[in-house]
Amino acid sequence: MADVVTGFLLHALTQQRAYAERLVADLSDADMVAQPVPGVVMNHPAWVLGHLSAYPPTLAAMLRGEPPADPKDHPFGRDSTPSADLALYGSKADALGAFNRVHDDLARALEQTAGARFGDPNPLPRWRERFPTIADACFYLTTVHLATHLGQLSAWRRAGGRPPV
Repeated sequence: MADVVTGFLLHALTQQRAYAERLVADLSDADMVAQPVPGVVMNHPAWVLGHLSAYPPTLAAMLRGEPPADPKDHPFGRDSTPSADLALYGSKADALGAFNRVHDDLARALEQTAGARFGDPNPLPRWRERFPTIADACFYLTTVHLATHLGQLSAWRRAGGRPPV
């Protein structure tokens, strides 16, 4: 059963990665930190890609049985806010490259472990109530969390007058 679940998660990661790439394909570096609605701070593409790059290393470490870093300590973790300062994020190529690298590493961890640790207790104490097992964290972060933030990026595009993808 874990192999079937692993296959579903890998498929979801592949689909979401491709969607992320389409969402930023037509953007310039400057676009990556633009705020399309005056007076409203939206989660812009650079922040979204940075934020979504904070969690896969934690999941990959859990799957490999390594001590995971808490993503709250990541510069674009949960309590961070988007900034218009492009220097904080680097170029679009940098942000997308980092996003792809950490998601590729998570996919390798899923393939290598085939879900063998899914039933293990979540090793991050502050996550245990919400995600009691490694499977709970993997499911949420590779599906709901990714889709939620990519949906924000889609809304950001539309607010800026860009076409849907």
